[in-house]
Amino acid sequence: MNVLLIIVDDLRPVLGCYGDKLVKSPNIDQLASQSMVFSNAYAQQAVCAPSRVSFLTGRRPDTTRLYDFYSYWRVHAGNYSTMPQYFKENGYMTLSVGKVFHPGISSNYSDDYPYSWSIPPFHPSAEKHENDKTCRGKDGKLYANLVCPVNVTEMPGGTLPDIQSTEEAIHLLNIMKTNRQKFFLAVGYHKPHIPLRYPQEFLKLYPLENITLAPDPWMPKKLPSVAYNPWMDIRQRDDVKALNVSFPYGALPDDFQRQIRQSYYAAVSYLDVQVGLLLNALDNVGLSNNTVVVFTADHGWSLGEHGEWAKYSNFDVATRVPLMFYVPGMTTSPVSQGARVFPYLDPFNHIGGSAPQGQSKKVVELVSLFSTLAELAGLQVPPACPEMSFGVVLCTEGTSIVHYFNVSERMVEEGKEGCNDTDRCFKEEPFAFSQYPRPADTPQWNSDKPKLKDIRIMGYSMRTIDYRYTLWVQFDPNNFSANFEDVHAGELYIMENDPNQDNNVYYNTSHGWFSKKILDFLKH
Repeated sequence: MNVLLIIVDDLRPVLGCYGDKLVKSPNIDQLASQSMVFSNAYAQQAVCAPSRVSFLTGRRPDTTRLYDFYSYWRVHAGNYSTMPQYFKENGYMTLSVGKVFHPGISSNYSDDYPYSWSIPPFHPSAEKHENDKTCRGKDGKLYANLVCPVNVTEMPGGTLPDIQSTEEAIHLLNIMKTNRQKFFLAVGYHKPHIPLRYPQEFLKLYPLENITLAPDPWMPKKLPSVAYNPWMDIRQRDDVKALNVSFPYGALPDDFQRQIRQSYYAAVSYLDVQVGLLLNALDNVGLSNNTVVVFTADHGWSLGEHGEWAKYSNFDVATRVPLMFYVPGMTTSPVSQGARVFPYLDPFNHIGGSAPQGQSKKVVELVSLFSTLAELAGLQVPPACPEMSFGVVLCTEGTSIVHYFNVSERMVEEGKEGCNDTDRCFKEEPFAFSQYPRPADTPQWNSDKPKLKDIRIMGYSMRTIDYRYTLWVQFDPNNFSANFEDVHAGELYIMENDPNQDNNVYYNTSHGWFSKKILDFLKH
């Protein structure tokens, strides 16, 4: 099997296939209709570089020792193999287009080439204009705004980065068809990462009067201040600066909140078009019948929930991601050569969604992607990492989730009743672990993205189907150690009656069992 890995930046699961009634995402929904879709998938840290290095190496942030953007794991932690490197060593042509690794120091200024990729990674030339003043204001002048619908023909080079990435990925698929070599192609899309810069016609899909505010646009009363993210990157945009919102808890005006949400959805539909063109090209080159397609994001994004924007937190809106796997012959019946699996769907005139082929509510983690993809491609699954794995080149800290593909949810639920093997029961009630660093107990200018030397507190979150439990504990950046004897704050949300995580019951519930679980896990 070939592999096409699609990684989206800052995409929470606002998609038709995840039950969103407003968002128009026909092409991603069509992929879901042929895929195994995980409705409870979580990133290990809700910020770009740490999340990507984590799932591309199959190691957690405490093992990659990357919580910011400023170190390269091979030098700073251990010379760990990556998922594309493993495929490359097993005879695959490995190709990177767009934002796969986070660019910069965290991937050695080379996207980890030549370790991970067969040829130098492709970056769209328009990428360098992402934060330029290209957004036309009401006064006709150009600004570096957060909300930025544009006329593409007026953009530098007359294009946008994701359009260029799609074109390059299609070009590579055509070469792969000619070469007849098995490939691992990773395509990283920028949108809906800020600035929300997308072709202006997508606004037509989302009339402002249809846009609501977040269901809980206030900071929860019992939220510890250490857990709050003050969305500094948004405050630095020209249109937000002009609103002069007080730091750290001042709210954005309601009408501007609606505009952000409208533009986020418009950017998602623009992204959906790119995914549709890419998958249609997979059909065109006749490779849909022997290519595994994975679609996911590096983390989510708050759209005003809890009075927060951006990522930078342990809330579900920041850590939960879409995750789906199309595996010909497994998630669908075998596809005959030349059959159309992914005809392009135009979001402007496509009516009606398509339900996922299979859906699992099991809680899963992005750190499991490496072992899962290895198993789906028929490669030997890398071994589980030992307790101390800094010197181990090839191992993963995430277990393959392929065993969830064929088991009906009903059977798994029934299987839990007669469960007497504690270890097996633990595996059947899966957990996702996420974490987020902070420089202080209260919001600072660098709370969202503290550099390693400034981290003083680490928030460890354990998410099960029923609850989210978080401990904010003292952290020493000099030896990367967390001190669970020194708890600064805690959060506990019971999902059944508090799905939006607004009512923190940590301080009025006994939670010895939760503490034991999180400590047991972190020790191992």
